Amino acid sequence: MFDVITIGTATRDIFLASKAFLLVPLPELGGNLAECLALGSKIDIDDIHFSTGGGATNSAATFANLGFKTSIITRLGDDEPGQAVLADLARFKIDTSLIKTIKKGHTAYSTLLTAPNGERTILVYRGVSAEHSEADLAERKIKTHLIYATSLGGNMELLIRLIRHAKQENIIVAWNPGHGEIKHGLRALDPILRHVTYLMLNLEEARELTKLPTADVQELAKHLLRPNLTLLISDGPRGTHAFTSDNYWHVGTRNIKLISQTGAGDAFGSAFVAARLQGRDMADSLRIGTMNAESVISHFGAKVGILKTWPTPKALLAIPLTSE
Repeated sequence: MFDVITIGTATRDIFLASKAFLLVPLPELGGNLAECLALGSKIDIDDIHFSTGGGATNSAATFANLGFKTSIITRLGDDEPGQAVLADLARFKIDTSLIKTIKKGHTAYSTLLTAPNGERTILVYRGVSAEHSEADLAERKIKTHLIYATSLGGNMELLIRLIRHAKQENIIVAWNPGHGEIKHGLRALDPILRHVTYLMLNLEEARELTKLPTADVQELAKHLLRPNLTLLISDGPRGTHAFTSDNYWHVGTRNIKLISQTGAGDAFGSAFVAARLQGRDMADSLRIGTMNAESVISHFGAKVGILKTWPTPKALLAIPLTSE
């Protein structure tokens, strides 16, 4: 029996950082910033880092570091990047018996072009991670207290089967959906949300899921909340909003130097859920999630800064929090 099983993507990551990566507002993007390179030029790279990533492996690393017996369901190719992922999981003492290795398949690969301000553009080759199927689920082996689900490439059949199994076995479900799931819309996802205990979204994902143009998190929450659901909506440096049917919390952030924002969402969500699984209250759990995310964004690589121990009560009080 595991404490936690994560499910989703696993990737080999390469971080390229350069002062030559220019941020330029483009009208074609609605005035949003674009990361620009001169076509045909040769660009000097100031820093390079190799790591592993993907929502399933990043979140599993947090759970394992904080003392939970953890396994992972994901797909890898039988290639060097896949071996790198397995080696990283072994380093965190994460069980790999539920991983499916695809013969002649290619592990997902990401190249992260990191600008001087820590923002990045990600070039993604999805490989076998885009091919999750119901064959990846061996329900008889999914014996756990909690399932932490991340992106499944929009595979609704797999997601529904996972939720059905969790309901039958009284397994807690935490869900950090990817774009492939969110694009199905709120009506299609409603039967799933009714069996989810923790839902983690960022502000843009919440707007996309509800099809509401507003940035008012209270209004978004009215459409997203379900009975027994704890909803988290993160808003970058402005912190995270948390809702239940009766209560609201806002946890702020500190002035942490941003090296790379990659993995911040995985770090926050998994540490928050880990704290709840340990029996912590909402205030402590939100602060622990924030501390994990702040530590992760202070490094290149989504696993380098993951907390190795539980923060002290004194350290937690340094994180600003309000509640209603």
